[in-house]
Amino acid sequence: MTSLRAQTQTILRHPNVLRFIAGRTLATLAAQIQIVAVGWQMYDSTGDPLHLGLIGLSQFIPFVTLILPAGHAADHYNRARIVTTCYLTNATCALALLLITLRGVQSVWPIFLVMMLLGASRAFSMPGSQSLLPNLVPTDLFSRVVAMNSSSVQFANIIGPAVGGVIYLAGPSVVYASVMGLALAAATMMFGIRGATEQSNATREPLSLHNLLSGLKFVRSRPIVLGAISLDLFAVLFGGATALLPMFASDILHVGPSGLGLLRTAPGIGAAACGLLLALSPISRHVGPWMFGGVAVFGVATIVFGLSTNFYLSVLALIVLGAADMVSVYVRQLLVQLDTPDFIRGRVSAVAAVFVGASNELGDFESGLMAKWWGAVRAVIIGGVATLLVTGLWTRLFPVLWRMQEFPKKR
Repeated sequence: MTSLRAQTQTILRHPNVLRFIAGRTLATLAAQIQIVAVGWQMYDSTGDPLHLGLIGLSQFIPFVTLILPAGHAADHYNRARIVTTCYLTNATCALALLLITLRGVQSVWPIFLVMMLLGASRAFSMPGSQSLLPNLVPTDLFSRVVAMNSSSVQFANIIGPAVGGVIYLAGPSVVYASVMGLALAAATMMFGIRGATEQSNATREPLSLHNLLSGLKFVRSRPIVLGAISLDLFAVLFGGATALLPMFASDILHVGPSGLGLLRTAPGIGAAACGLLLALSPISRHVGPWMFGGVAVFGVATIVFGLSTNFYLSVLALIVLGAADMVSVYVRQLLVQLDTPDFIRGRVSAVAAVFVGASNELGDFESGLMAKWWGAVRAVIIGGVATLLVTGLWTRLFPVLWRMQEFPKKR
């Protein structure tokens, strides 16, 4: 415990780390508060589950279009400034949603346009922030910093949806005003980071197809990295149920917007608790089995949530789902960051972000479309079963990842 306390105090003595974690946490809190309002407002206005899926698709299209140039930018420009600009963009989007709400939602398309701008912002913030973090602390503290950062972000995932559901009772305009303030605070934190990105951005290469695709080529040459991020892609693509939470809260569990906030909070509770355990006792052995086990439990928890008609059982299933997802995310982030040289880390993070973004936004669209065809319950159950099938298949396609015992040394 003395050694752990000493390492924690050492981490806290790095002001850039504190600013980074504070900025990420505030930005995540803003996003979680906002998504509750957007989802409920959209479903309340249209009653169509497909529109819930379109919220994700409208973010995914600009995200996947811009992510490779964003990775190139992260390797050639100040990463902290890139993320700061993205958080300012998020504040602008919250202001736009506030104005749309005050004028009255006469059409859903302006909301989709704002979601597209948020998707573009996320395209640049993900590789920028992911490639920035390894430069903020020494290698021996990196795994604990990753866990601490993930735990802090998941804390925001815990309180964000619940706060969003409660604030929504005062009206969506109050939600969007609060989100704008949080996003501005996040931008202020990230703007304060100094001296952490200059070395990796010292040599700038011209924007070209070769440079844009270099991250993809690197990932293809690394079966461990490719297996880790593709497993996350297909598992969450099929197993994601969060896009349908407004439908479950309204039509199946009958708990209203405050209940929706608690449902969105539940995965964050599991993830934050798991992240805290990982910060106290990082995974150091049986890396591959830990990752596959996390994804398998994620699939089982998804099936339980789909079958449940009891609010408390549904919350418990989502807590387990969040904890399992945290294990796989933790392992994947360390694998990608430790096995990638700094000069190309932004472009590799961009490729990883494509997979993560596809599993989230495109997965939301898939869930909405499946719910439109077969209903929310069948869509979630089928998705959970598909996640388990993918997990089993990936043990055969990437045996080196399945048998991996230790993390690679930082390159």
